[in-house]
Amino acid sequence: IMDMSFAIQAGAAGYLAEHAGSLKPRIYAVPSDLDLKVARLKLRTSGIRIDRLTKEQRAYLDSWREGT
Repeated sequence: IMDMSFAIQAGAAGYLAEHAGSLKPRIYAVPSDLDLKVARLKLRTSGIRIDRLTKEQRAYLDSWREGT
């Protein structure tokens, strides 16, 4: 957990430095692409793979008639 927290903090600091000229003084949420990047890196370094849904699985999830 702490490694991910530090990675988010470092990434957010980099984002703020990179966009300093265009950001107004206020509270900003962590950009979702940064959050996803850290999550994917953590999963990959932990040897965890997330598979993708097949076309059939996606159709099943999108259909309210099936499985009821």
